[in-house]
Parts: sequence; structure tokens; C-alpha cells
Amino acid sequence: MDRQELIRELNFKAVRSGGAGGQHVNKVSSKVVLFWNLADSTVFNEEEKGRLSKKLSNYISKEGLFILSAEETRSQIKNKELVIQKLIALLKVALTQQKIRKETKVPKSVIRKNQENKKKLSLKKELRKRII
Repeated sequence: MDRQELIRELNFKAVRSGGAGGQHVNKVSSKVVLFWNLADSTVFNEEEKGRLSKKLSNYISKEGLFILSAEETRSQIKNKELVIQKLIALLKVALTQQKIRKETKVPKSVIRKNQENKKKLSLKKELRKRII
């Protein structure tokens, strides 16, 4: 994944941030919204695009745009850097392949222990019955 090539494909929009802040919040557009068309991306191959669209489907709109935002700081530039970091972190997590589980045999000691526990429990229940 080439970071610079990925950043060239991204579109950013600055909008007014929500929450408390008074006059500053009402005047300044510090929130940054990132838009990225995953389908048209040249950074990833088709297999990777499929994996990304499957794992990150919550971030993809009906139009196929990947949307992510940041409004943590009061600076538009810092928010832009934050949203890029968020995107790269999400992409790294989504692209890591899960290790295939190697099936192992249940040890005989565990099977024996389970059988002993079953016998103890059945004996306990048997002793609860009324004797006629």
C-alpha cells in the first residue's frame, strides 16, 4: 500500500464541527470529512478491494464512497492528519489475513476428566431420588 498514492485518491471536505465551543464553532469549519471511492482505487487489487468492502461496509455509502470524519481538535489541518491516520489504521486491520486455526485432538486426560465429572454428577442426582 503506497501511502502517497492513496492520499492523492482522497477527497476532503471541511465542515462545521458540532458540540460546545460557542462563537468559534459557529464560525470555523474545523471538522474534516474524507471521501474515497474504493471501487475506482488504483492502490489495491480486486481481491483486496473485495476484502476491504466486506470488512469496512459500515463506512461505505450507497454510492460506493468510503466516508470517514475527524473533529477531535480545533485545527482543520490536525483533523485532516487524524482522518488520514484513522483511514490507514482501518485499512491495515482490514487487510490483515486471519490465521487459519489448526485443529488439534482433544487430549485423553481431558476426556477422562469429563467422564469422571459426568459420573460424579449422575451419582449425586441418583442419590437425590427417593428410595421406595
